[in-house]
Amino acid sequence: MAKQKEYGSESIQVLEGLEPVRKRPGMYIGGTGVEGLHHLVWEIVDNGIDEALAGFATEVSVTLRADGGVTVFDNGRGIPTDIHPKTGKSTVETVLTVLHAGGKFGGGGYKVSGGLHGVGSSVVNALSSKFNITVCRDGKEFYQEYERGVPQGDLKAVGKSAEHSTKITFYPDDTIFETVNINYETVLDRLRHAAYLTKGIRTSLEDERTGKRYSFYFEGGIQSYVKHLNVGKEVVDDDIFYVDKTIKDIQVEIALQYTDAYTETIKAFANNVLNPDGGTHLTGFRSALTRVVNDYARKNGLLKEKEENLSGEDTREGLTAIILVKLPDPQFEGQTKNKLGNPEVRGYVEQVLSEYLNYYLEEHPAIAKKVVGKALLAARARKAARAARENILRKGVLDGASLPGKLSDCSSKDPAASEIYLVEGDSAGGSAKTGRDSKTQAILPLRGKVLNVERARLDKMLANNEILALIKALGVGIEDSFSMDGLRYHRIIIMTDADVDGSHISTLLLTFFFRFMQPVVDGGHVYLAKPPLFELVRPGRKNSVFIYDEEELDKVIDAEIERRKKEGLKVNDTDERFKQAGFVEQKRYKGLGEMDAEQLFETTMNPEKRVLVQVKVEDAERADAIFNKLMGTEVELRKNFIQANAKFVKDLDI
Repeated sequence: MAKQKEYGSESIQVLEGLEPVRKRPGMYIGGTGVEGLHHLVWEIVDNGIDEALAGFATEVSVTLRADGGVTVFDNGRGIPTDIHPKTGKSTVETVLTVLHAGGKFGGGGYKVSGGLHGVGSSVVNALSSKFNITVCRDGKEFYQEYERGVPQGDLKAVGKSAEHSTKITFYPDDTIFETVNINYETVLDRLRHAAYLTKGIRTSLEDERTGKRYSFYFEGGIQSYVKHLNVGKEVVDDDIFYVDKTIKDIQVEIALQYTDAYTETIKAFANNVLNPDGGTHLTGFRSALTRVVNDYARKNGLLKEKEENLSGEDTREGLTAIILVKLPDPQFEGQTKNKLGNPEVRGYVEQVLSEYLNYYLEEHPAIAKKVVGKALLAARARKAARAARENILRKGVLDGASLPGKLSDCSSKDPAASEIYLVEGDSAGGSAKTGRDSKTQAILPLRGKVLNVERARLDKMLANNEILALIKALGVGIEDSFSMDGLRYHRIIIMTDADVDGSHISTLLLTFFFRFMQPVVDGGHVYLAKPPLFELVRPGRKNSVFIYDEEELDKVIDAEIERRKKEGLKVNDTDERFKQAGFVEQKRYKGLGEMDAEQLFETTMNPEKRVLVQVKVEDAERADAIFNKLMGTEVELRKNFIQANAKFVKDLDI
């Protein structure tokens, strides 16, 4: 991309002051939890990426410091250091102390920018207990320090330098954030994506706390990204379609490849910012893909004259694609940039994909036949699934009034007050039914291991009694008929045995929720119950202590031994440790059925005492890869995953 005109103080426009940030941080970074904390890192990293997009930087690095700080370096032009004409302060100080002061507001600093809100460095400065910056440009090295957004002196030249760069170190303010612990894996994923989306840039991460280091450089850009997303999947062909074309200052870059999966993975980006809700670039892509595949199928006799056209859904089954557009003035719907709104982008994406994908299919007839063949199979399966669904609907099987017979429903009709336990086995289900609070707790026992939906189409799913019972009980429907409005319980609790089989059943259920009911997971409605692993029995079998993991077991026993010593009670060092602590028995629970109804309620179902783990998908891409590894067809990948993670397993019941 061509370099822009001189980047100086006149490129920086000032819109408003900084004072509101510390008072209402949520307005600027979304919140003060983990996501808001990491947003600080993204703001600074994105400034370096913008330098790369403008053609000036080739490196962006992040260091998670041992003292709790974060250092971000880029070898771009360096923030201008001269006096800003409107503020009378150095341009560096202006950028760091005035909200909406930056090179992304029409001043000519950037032709293309991926900055999320344009508030960037100033917000990070305001929300950091300490913040310092080093800028190298114009033959000098400049330095300035801040505390909670307040400069501790003017920007000063501290030496000579022939380089151009910006280095920022900040310390998130622990009086504002719930936690100031930056997650290594989260930052690593962000830097990986940045390297995929910006050809020729090297991103790197060093964690001084652990000694971990990693760097990324992908010559293939988004082609490498597609290859990464398809690891573990069987591809239709090793070749990846790729096009990079600029029309009227808008760059359109697309890479795609088909796999044997039943789901599509399409990611749309504008100026390197992910648009999870798509937008005009995704609309243009889908329209062009459907038309080109149908035209090729008709022209080459692969789609018979009397056969109806392939649907867009058919042509996208198993597709992995990255759509990346770069444009001077992106228009997004909403502050979070979830959806691109520029109307002209649709036409440009449609034009580019139509022309070049058509050429590609004509020049690669073997690949084209595989693509069309897969779409035809998808169409037949879709029709079969639709017929199965319509048959089931005719019978009223999915109607809310037709709840599964095995469901013991709660009496409350308020979804917010209601919860359903998905219980492994009839035995534990019976105990749960007896011990539950019938006003708010519903019980659905599941027999055996539910269907692995990772490798099943809808018609096969609807023929499975356990999956069907689950769909009916929850009330949200499935696929085309899915609607969160019908959700009957705001807490869906998976309760399985604390053993290998129980973990497998939990994984099968989570696979189902992730693949077919992800909005339920995203809404925070899915939980894992945590039954106790141990019971420490006191004399007379009254007042037992229930323990949920090994670490807690050690703490309870140690505390009890210390208490007995302080009170002068006998501690026999030769006995087993639980007896030293005054307990007569240590029981190890392997199954829910080992507890009676009263024990099951008190330990695992009582809202005042139970332990629930909320299921969250913080990184859908990583979750998709893990489910593919664990539940897909590639045995070698699953074996490697187990071997790599076995060291983290403390206890394993065989």
